Amino acid sequence: MNILVTGSNGFVGKNLVANLENIKENKNRTRPELKIDEIYCFDVDTDKALLDEYCKIADFVFNLAGVNRPKSNEEFMSGNFGFASTLLEKLEAYGNTCPVMLSSSIQATCIGRYDTDYGRSKRAGEELFFEYERRTGTKALVYRFPNLFGKWSRPNYNSAVATFCHNTANDLPLTVSDRAVELELVYIDDLVEEMLDALCGMEHRCEFDGLQAVYCENGSFCAVPTSHRATLGEIVDLLDAFKSQPLTLNMPEADNGGFAKKLYSTYLSYLPKEKVAFSLKMNTDARGSFTELLKTERCGQISVNISKPSITKGQHWHNSKWELFIVVSGKALIEQRRIGSDEVLRFEVSGEQIQAVHMLPGYTHNIINLSDTEDLVTVMWANEQFDPNRPDTFGETV
Repeated sequence: MNILVTGSNGFVGKNLVANLENIKENKNRTRPELKIDEIYCFDVDTDKALLDEYCKIADFVFNLAGVNRPKSNEEFMSGNFGFASTLLEKLEAYGNTCPVMLSSSIQATCIGRYDTDYGRSKRAGEELFFEYERRTGTKALVYRFPNLFGKWSRPNYNSAVATFCHNTANDLPLTVSDRAVELELVYIDDLVEEMLDALCGMEHRCEFDGLQAVYCENGSFCAVPTSHRATLGEIVDLLDAFKSQPLTLNMPEADNGGFAKKLYSTYLSYLPKEKVAFSLKMNTDARGSFTELLKTERCGQISVNISKPSITKGQHWHNSKWELFIVVSGKALIEQRRIGSDEVLRFEVSGEQIQAVHMLPGYTHNIINLSDTEDLVTVMWANEQFDPNRPDTFGETV
């Protein structure tokens, strides 16, 4: 299959091309039915003569080219309608009836605040594609995208989310006129998955009831089935929590597939070099060190413990708290004794065969570095964050 992507240097284009290349090079094996031979990229700086060559041999066309921020409103129509018209004329001239996809916008509804020159130019492009489908029998896939976000989106250009992420990551001010304004948002990876579905003939069809996509098998339009709704205030609050994570170590809740998880990935892509790495507080003494790595609201915290040669650490117990000790370097003896009992449970562990050992509630426990020369490194997970006001930790020798 030969694939033509117009607007290949834009936000969506870059993400789509990168993922198409992964499939072509067999790095992504989740789509075994897709066999990609060539990916032809066309953008504003591409030699215009190449468009003819690509239109001759393309088996699928993603038309992502468009104008978002022109110097004059007239450029909306020439950039969004004009290029689409040229593209379809060339395909028709070469008798190429391959499927064609159009990247349109929810603003093409031309309803309320979306009744703009940009929205009208997108609406004209849609009508052009539908008419082309009726006249030639070619399969046209017209997608109306809401607000998009994700890595490689240009701040102050593609979306408010890109601007918010960039400014938060770079300590720049944010301007939010109304925290209650709600956005419908589609994440770039979800969009790319839909584009791959479209390549496989499994696009999601819909009709639009005003601004709302209503999914139906024979719909005229197409849409990404996974979207999220969030207010500007919710977005800003999440970004503030992400920004504070290196200081608090608290990882905000990010449900799998949820908006917060996708927004966090987007935020991280805007971090400047000086924020990519950050120091952690090491609590050190003559026995070694103890460093908290990560905290969560519901799933406790992770720490790393370094014990000097022949050192014993621990010698305490908990009522309800439980832990996992995982030695990743060195050799250790872990001992546990139930309070009120003389029986001692002993476990010899090492980084050569990594094991996880439960620290049982109601058992005093320790960890002993068995080496006379090497440090012992242990990753420790606790089911709850340490609360200095209620530590649930009581000293007692095993």
